[in-house]
Amino acid sequence: MRVMVLVKANEDSEAGVMPSAEMLQAMGKYNEELVKAGVMLEGEGLHPTSRGVRIRFEGRQRQVIDGPFTETKELVAGYWLWQVKSMDEAVEWLKRAPFNDGDTIEIRRVFEAEDFGDALTPELREQEQRLREQARAKR
Repeated sequence: MRVMVLVKANEDSEAGVMPSAEMLQAMGKYNEELVKAGVMLEGEGLHPTSRGVRIRFEGRQRQVIDGPFTETKELVAGYWLWQVKSMDEAVEWLKRAPFNDGDTIEIRRVFEAEDFGDALTPELREQEQRLREQARAKR
């Protein structure tokens, strides 16, 4: 199963404070372990919301809202995409991560085709597979 690991923002990440060399080294070592174990598929940090926008959809209207956004507890500062056997395995990997006191990380399952049952028709499955392959080829 795939899981998205969401690193929650905090006051420092929203202020644009970069991690220390020690934290970058520790996280690099941790990421190497994840890659060697075949767990990490992708992972990135995100710029603060002051450099982002939100789009609010209301009927046919689209409202662009410039950051920053104030509720840091609801914001994401980075993410990983992992391939694991179970949620328990993801939790065990995350317990080893070099985060600081007070940091909050969330793990959520990624939907797979079989989760949609009969609503995902053979045509839609074919389309999804084709789009994934096209996206991979463009990277």
